[in-house]
Amino acid sequence: MGNLFQCLKVNLLVELLPMGIKVITMVHRVEIRHARRAKTKGQTGQPNKRPDGPTRRVKLKAIQAEKINYGDRRILWKRDVTLVVTITRLLVFILKPLRQPRVISEILGGIILGPSVLGKSPKFADALFPQRSVMVLETMANVGLLYFLFIVGVEMDISSIKRTGKKAIVIAVAGMILPFLIGVTFSFLLRQKTQSVKQGTFILFLGVALSVTAFPVLARILAELKLLNKDIGEIAMSSALINDIVAWTVLAFAIAMSEENNMTLASIWVILSSVAFVLFCIFLVRPTIAWMIKRTPEGETISEFYLCLILTGVMISGFITDAIGTHSVFGAFVFGLIIPNGPLVVTLIERLEDFVSGLLLPIFFAISGLKTEFSAIQGAGTWGALVVVIVLACLGKVAGTLIVALYYQMPFHEGVTLGLLMNTKGLVEMIVLNVGKDQKVLDEKSFAIMVIVAVVMTGSVTPIVTTIYRPARKFSPYKRRTIQRIKRDSEFRVLVCIHTPRNVPTIINLIEASHPSKKSPICIYALHLVELTGRSSAMLIVHNTRKSGPAANRTQAQSDHIINAFENYEQNAIGVSVQPLTAISPYSTMHEDICNVAEDKRVAFIIIPFHKQQTVDGGMENMNPSYRTINQNVLVNAPCSVGILVDRGLTGSTRISSNQVTHHVALLFFGGPDDREALAYVWRMSEHPGINLTVMRFISANEAGEGSSRPSFEENDPRVLTILTDNDREKQLNEEYLNSFKSKMPKDGSVVYLEKVVSNGDETVAAIRSIDNIHDLFIVGRGHGSVSPLTAGLTDWSECPELGPIGDLLASSDFAATVSVLVVQQYVGVASANTATDTLTPDSPQQQTEFNTPNVNQRTPPRASDSPS
Repeated sequence: MGNLFQCLKVNLLVELLPMGIKVITMVHRVEIRHARRAKTKGQTGQPNKRPDGPTRRVKLKAIQAEKINYGDRRILWKRDVTLVVTITRLLVFILKPLRQPRVISEILGGIILGPSVLGKSPKFADALFPQRSVMVLETMANVGLLYFLFIVGVEMDISSIKRTGKKAIVIAVAGMILPFLIGVTFSFLLRQKTQSVKQGTFILFLGVALSVTAFPVLARILAELKLLNKDIGEIAMSSALINDIVAWTVLAFAIAMSEENNMTLASIWVILSSVAFVLFCIFLVRPTIAWMIKRTPEGETISEFYLCLILTGVMISGFITDAIGTHSVFGAFVFGLIIPNGPLVVTLIERLEDFVSGLLLPIFFAISGLKTEFSAIQGAGTWGALVVVIVLACLGKVAGTLIVALYYQMPFHEGVTLGLLMNTKGLVEMIVLNVGKDQKVLDEKSFAIMVIVAVVMTGSVTPIVTTIYRPARKFSPYKRRTIQRIKRDSEFRVLVCIHTPRNVPTIINLIEASHPSKKSPICIYALHLVELTGRSSAMLIVHNTRKSGPAANRTQAQSDHIINAFENYEQNAIGVSVQPLTAISPYSTMHEDICNVAEDKRVAFIIIPFHKQQTVDGGMENMNPSYRTINQNVLVNAPCSVGILVDRGLTGSTRISSNQVTHHVALLFFGGPDDREALAYVWRMSEHPGINLTVMRFISANEAGEGSSRPSFEENDPRVLTILTDNDREKQLNEEYLNSFKSKMPKDGSVVYLEKVVSNGDETVAAIRSIDNIHDLFIVGRGHGSVSPLTAGLTDWSECPELGPIGDLLASSDFAATVSVLVVQQYVGVASANTATDTLTPDSPQQQTEFNTPNVNQRTPPRASDSPS
């Protein structure tokens, strides 16, 4: 039903927009006719008489030509819209590697089409943007601007100010004072040739333009820089929210003053009427909308009728404030601000944002570009003043923010970063400048200068912040990065990554099989991975995750389901603590979020779901190709050990109780660091009373023969020169760890140790297929960077090299379709051999015999060629 309404909404807008344009055009034509008649009457002094025959024929031809002209106009605006959107999207693609926000591409697109670049050619301007087409585009741009400001108001969560307290308010005010004063000074320089404009009004417009922070643009920059969930991100968002509200309030006063040359009773009436409109929205409109929300049954979306009323209310609010004397965007902004937080907010954003931000808003920037003429900036002195204004405005905002940040004992680099983030401009400043130009407050030169200021300041934020602020630097190194290095009586920290609720049951059963207890508890960090698509509705999940009430959208419902499942498990399990988290970022950089959380929380093991899921017929199908890229990047960059879980439904009790869970687990051991890490994990699982474990070690036939025929020497025989190669060292570590495991195996028969002698990959596959089908989980090391005759030939037909040869075999569709698989990769330290024991081994020699032996996880780092493609 939602998709149907989405289509109906788009079709309705597409149909209503030309109708509105027709009405405006008809009214315009009627006004022209009345003006012509009045002019004719004024010239003759007599009423118009009925024209004669030739005159009627001339008028008939003019009417027919006007009809043809109107048909051309409909074609022109469609062509112009296509051109604007195409150029904007092309610039977004070009500037994406530079990590520039989309607003920069939209502003530059308008400038390129305007008189500063392509519009310098009269032929180009007349052919693509004739005056009759510009009028239609301006109508569309004003409609888009109205609904965009409504979205901005809806996005703002005023309650977030309470979470940051006075700090956000003081930072917002301090960040506005110095840039505003700079705008006051700059206004005297610019106003030398604009004496007709009132000085106070000019000061207000320039001050607001320099001191404002674009809340929507800042939200997207914070999400891209991975700062949305951090303290600095929350402070920046709250400060920008306060900044925007103050800016729109000051702008309303500026518009009221621009209507009159002096502060007369008319200006006071405009201000008082605006205040009355705000109070009307707060005390009458907001309760009405809240009543609509209460009438909506829980779990259902709000009625389409109510949505239409709200969208109509946006236009009515704009009309009221425009009639009062302020700008129509002020009414739309206030109307959006009073919408109660909850499912309605996300629903409105989802329904409107794609159409408004993707189609109508670029038209607004194109119209702004058509008004921007850089040739109005003449003389080296003017360009020098422009550079000075950019530098001083940026430094002023940074200085004001830094002083307050240091007062609140924030680190110096965080204060500088916060000040730079508050320099984000773009959408809001362009709106302020356009309003100022429409009100005849800003001339061509002032408008062009301030457009350059907006582009330069916003475009420089992301590169500078990326350079000076790197949260990873503050992480102190931790030692327990692998399962082998965790002491038996210490906390086991696990980061589980979840794409959809389908991953949750198997992960919870796997965690429970890992034997959490009061002596060795497990701390779970459940990270819900959400793609950042540039939509504000995705970022709202962070703020709404812990709120009660019905889910706002499908992603919010999934997040609630995941959190509830893990919280229920935490309440019923012993020795388990759960901390739900949400990572919102593009798939291309999502691995950075995963690795940063693992580093920050000091986890020893990351569990990520496989990119394929089981179908009804037992096959495996791709869920999302991007999931595989995430897994590959995590394997390369993870700060700890990693496990890829192939979920085929890990059977077991649905009631989370340690004495009711029963699993049959099989470990396939071939040797190497990854296999030893897998053995360390199943060693922990073997202590669970409901786990039956089978450890099957595969031995090469050549090694078995060499072991029986090898002559025996004493260990320290001086007659024997021993050269220990890397391969021999690995074999020694394997033997030591296996012997330690076998010596501590329980005697109740729950753990079975087997050895299989094989000669090649075919015999290995046959041995694996001969294992009893009672097992519901296979655990195997990835075998990264190791070459073994036991797996010879298996890599030739490998579909997923990131799983290793054995993992790929077990995850293939032609293997056992009811067995889940966990592929383990051990973290590789970069310490040298002579310092590994001192820097990486956390336990004393007396403690190392419990779960690990000295230097067991030391191996050479993987070569670049071994990284998964």
